[in-house]
Amino acid sequence: MAVRGGGGGRRLGRFALHLWSFLSLLLFTHVRSFYLPGVAPQDFTKGDPLKVKVNKLTSTKTQLPYSYYSLPYCRPETIVDSAENLGEVLRGDRIENSPYTFKMREPQMCNVVCRLVLDAKTAKEFKEKIDDEYRVNMILDNLPLVVPIRRPDQELSTVYQHGFYVGLRGQYAGSKDEKNFINNHLTFTVKFHKDPEIDSSRIVGFEVKPFSVKHDYEGKWDEKTTRLLTCDPHAKRAVTNSDSPQEVEENKEIIFTYDVEFEESDVKWASRWDTYLLMADDQIHWFSIVNSLMIVLFLSGMVAMIMLRTLYRDISKYNQLETQEEAQEETGWKLVHGDVFRPPANSDLLCVYVGTGVQFFGMILVTMIFAALGFLSPSNRGGLMTAMLLLWVVMGLFAGYSATRLYKMFKGTEWKKIALKTAFMFPGIVFAIFFVLNALIWGEKSSGAVPFGTMFALVLLWFGISVPLVFVGGYIGFRKPAIEDPVKTNKIPRQIPEQAWYMNPVFSILIGGILPFGAVFIELFFILTSIWLHQFYYIFGFLFIVFLILFVTCAEITIVLCYFQLCSEDYLWWWRSYLTSGSSAFYLFLYAAFYFFTKLDITKPVSGVLYFGYMLIGSYAFFVLTGAIGFYACFMFTRLIYSSVKID
Repeated sequence: MAVRGGGGGRRLGRFALHLWSFLSLLLFTHVRSFYLPGVAPQDFTKGDPLKVKVNKLTSTKTQLPYSYYSLPYCRPETIVDSAENLGEVLRGDRIENSPYTFKMREPQMCNVVCRLVLDAKTAKEFKEKIDDEYRVNMILDNLPLVVPIRRPDQELSTVYQHGFYVGLRGQYAGSKDEKNFINNHLTFTVKFHKDPEIDSSRIVGFEVKPFSVKHDYEGKWDEKTTRLLTCDPHAKRAVTNSDSPQEVEENKEIIFTYDVEFEESDVKWASRWDTYLLMADDQIHWFSIVNSLMIVLFLSGMVAMIMLRTLYRDISKYNQLETQEEAQEETGWKLVHGDVFRPPANSDLLCVYVGTGVQFFGMILVTMIFAALGFLSPSNRGGLMTAMLLLWVVMGLFAGYSATRLYKMFKGTEWKKIALKTAFMFPGIVFAIFFVLNALIWGEKSSGAVPFGTMFALVLLWFGISVPLVFVGGYIGFRKPAIEDPVKTNKIPRQIPEQAWYMNPVFSILIGGILPFGAVFIELFFILTSIWLHQFYYIFGFLFIVFLILFVTCAEITIVLCYFQLCSEDYLWWWRSYLTSGSSAFYLFLYAAFYFFTKLDITKPVSGVLYFGYMLIGSYAFFVLTGAIGFYACFMFTRLIYSSVKID
């Protein structure tokens, strides 16, 4: 049997050229996020009513959101729920009206909202939320409420904290006992941008300074006539500090009050979100991208070298200068041509996972493009999650197509079985974990628990749209002619020689996952921070570049390790190519555990289970995505190199 270089040499050269041109394009592409507003601007004239809405109470310590009125705060006459989209419900947002009423450009001082006398139950509820560092979130004209905090280490630097704390723990002077104090006086600042030509204004900022004040008054309490001594609009006496704070104890009386100030701003409506999305550490992102590009360049060099060396050896096989040992070493991959396309063990499962990976890849790619163009801005609350869910459902078409196409190549005949598994395996596992986590949240009476109606809507999306689309894709994929192997497969499997220790499957798979994870881990830190520390993530331009780098890294590391594997005459590459890049998910989960113990202050066991449950779902999704990228890269690589040699 002789092996000689064929017409595929030119094809390989073209492939290497395309690879380099793609990489150079990637290097010099700078994706920039620009802002497309999620809502239409609203104009207000002087005296127009402004409706303040309340959102969930959140805590980075427990990760369990609660509705605002789960605490005995002052209520309006009737509580009205705002219509929420699918993403908002899944995030645990519960947006309701509030008793706070403002009038545009009309400052108010010391408005009394209500008076509350605590009993044992309500005092306990407030204390628990103060201990767990819960924050109150409010919304005005679709802008979330922020607390400006000056950073003493930097000049003129203000950071914005989302929402104000329910209260704080502290001690009276000369006492060692820690007490709970409630923030019962709020000084709101509404920033507006005025149109110079007409009298209308647009809201561009919503800030608050919370204070804890033990209000005093004379005589008996009467809502209409009682005047407070601690703050009085007639005497122009305002609350400016928390020197005499309001303690939370049974039978204590709490009077909730607020001020409203209006401040003209130069910030235009279109850029009002800039303060929320201020990115102080973009240098870290650039460092991350440069670091990742170094990895990509190194891998690209190796891939190009493999391509060129393979070509060169094919052409100069009988060259006198080549030693016998080198020839033997280099012809390793050619020796297994009769077995390299033999269907693997558990080929059905491989088809299912490849299909699911394609579904994920399509969803992430389209979401990234929309987000980088600014369509999924934070002003469109819940938009990102809704878009991802709907795209996942639609991409079922591609999942079914790619799964059955591969299945037909493996000489399979029962395409419906594969389509069924593709439609149910990944979503089924995720849904089971999600259901258990949701039951835990529900047990804690948190607003983060997905209501039955929403759960039904998710199941309807899955069964009503996703499953039929997977079957449609599967039918189209199976109708297509089967993919032909470039070389014939021998009837009797070749024996695989004993492998060196570094070619051990487990070792090479674990090594393969390090570089894809290394390419994304800095960006991963920011994503985890935005999810678990309740900050906005809006650097989708950077994320898109990192995603492209991840794609290239997964493809290249799999090609390199696949080549080494074939050179050592081991032809069982199908599953290994999937697991090589997919193993980066293992490192992602380890990093999530490291992040949990070093950055988060979670104390409740339920919150810990939630964190690891959701990170398990995230890691599983990452495994499916990176695995499919690696598999297709190796699949194309093996077909390319084996079609470039003619076998007699």
